[in-house]
Amino acid sequence: MSLTSDPPRSPLAAPAVEPEDLGALKVVPVRHPWRWAAVVVTAVLLAQFAHGLATNSGWEWEVFAEFFTADVILKAVWVTLQLTFYGTALGFALGIVLAFMRLSASPLLKAVAFAYIWAFRSIPLIVQLLFWFNLAYLYKELQFGIPFGPGFFSFDTMGLVGAMSAAVLGLALHQAAYAAEIVRGGVLAVDGGQLEAAAALGIPKIRQIRRIVLPQAMRSILPNAANEVISLFKGTSIVSVMAIGELFYQVQVIYGRNGRVVPLLMVATAWYILLTTALSVLQHYVERHFAKGTAR
Repeated sequence: MSLTSDPPRSPLAAPAVEPEDLGALKVVPVRHPWRWAAVVVTAVLLAQFAHGLATNSGWEWEVFAEFFTADVILKAVWVTLQLTFYGTALGFALGIVLAFMRLSASPLLKAVAFAYIWAFRSIPLIVQLLFWFNLAYLYKELQFGIPFGPGFFSFDTMGLVGAMSAAVLGLALHQAAYAAEIVRGGVLAVDGGQLEAAAALGIPKIRQIRRIVLPQAMRSILPNAANEVISLFKGTSIVSVMAIGELFYQVQVIYGRNGRVVPLLMVATAWYILLTTALSVLQHYVERHFAKGTAR
């Protein structure tokens, strides 16, 4: 006699389906009416936007085509790329130094790095650029010699920092504050046990950083660093206040003469989109290189 028994079935319950009858079941796909409604609305809006771009004479695409590859625009794009390259290279070089200063055991180095990052993240970039542009007003000459003692030689600052030099210096020093935090976060993401193992094996400190820490930290550093480079590339437009012939400044000069504001703004927009896309593609391949050995 069985000690357990199945509960009695209700007369209204559906009959149990035997395993051999599963093939006879009708499979009904899940329907998503609201998803399809959102797709239709989005497609209509995109079609309307594209139709407006093609038919609205206010865009003046013939003016856009005339100036998109004009010599003055291409020279301005080259100036923009130069500002981005020098600002990024110098900014991240200084940012790496500041990051390791913050990670050091010295309270003085930590305090100096923290003060630098705090100051340059607090002051607007345009203010920093104007300060460096007016360096000759603050310091008439620079001396090199014994600190707080006699100077060996000096030179006038009037011609030392021009508009381009001030722009590169301001962009680099501003970028360094953000690069330092990006690098510091990437280094802290590396497991400290690996450094302890490397130290136990007698690997020199510099080699630990170069061969163990940085290759792994780059996986965390690269996405944020790429965002900063792209932001710096677009942020170079702010140096137009110093009358430097970068892309946005030249576009302003041209539409100030001919009054074709919208098509020339589209010229700048198209170049920014094109070059940002190129930077994004480069970021993808660099990230894939440093992601070797990991599964995503």
